[in-house]
Amino acid sequence: MGDVSVVEREMGLSPEALSSRMTELEAKVLELEARLPEDRVSIVVFSGELDRVLAAFVIATGAAAMGQQVSMFFTFWGYNAIRRARRLSGKSLMQKMMALMSPRSTKGMPVSKMNFFGIGAKMLRAMMKQKNVSSIEELQQLAAELGVKFVACEMSRDVMGISEQELREGLESGGVAAFLADALKSRSTVFI
Repeated sequence: MGDVSVVEREMGLSPEALSSRMTELEAKVLELEARLPEDRVSIVVFSGELDRVLAAFVIATGAAAMGQQVSMFFTFWGYNAIRRARRLSGKSLMQKMMALMSPRSTKGMPVSKMNFFGIGAKMLRAMMKQKNVSSIEELQQLAAELGVKFVACEMSRDVMGISEQELREGLESGGVAAFLADALKSRSTVFI
């Protein structure tokens, strides 16, 4: 009983009030722990250029190899990285024009600087092969094997008229809420 009086005297709390305060503090600690970032990386792939998409996949595969959960959110020009074919049927005139101006697959992606009608991309691929650096296609396969989650932006797909048949297999479909659900739990979020 002597200990209780010391607590009451020093803290000015009764045992019931102290117990209630401890319960409140424990709830706040649990709430804060729930908001801590997890071992995860979120990547927005907005660019459709070979060198930038390569960077995204190097980061994704590196993080996945280190045990991080990785999600890649492909939007607008980033669709070039996950496109495997081009289809024109069922598209509006502007969607057809957009499809014709976009690469058919990763093999047709330009580089961001010094593309020179595709020569820059061919040179980069040749230099990568010469140095035994994995191609974008090999990095995509590795990312899939490492469990990287690929999410295709629903809004971009609808606007651009991209059908599921044009895209690689193994994609999830989602909007900004799906991306943010991953990003808000991530230690790192990258926009490429």
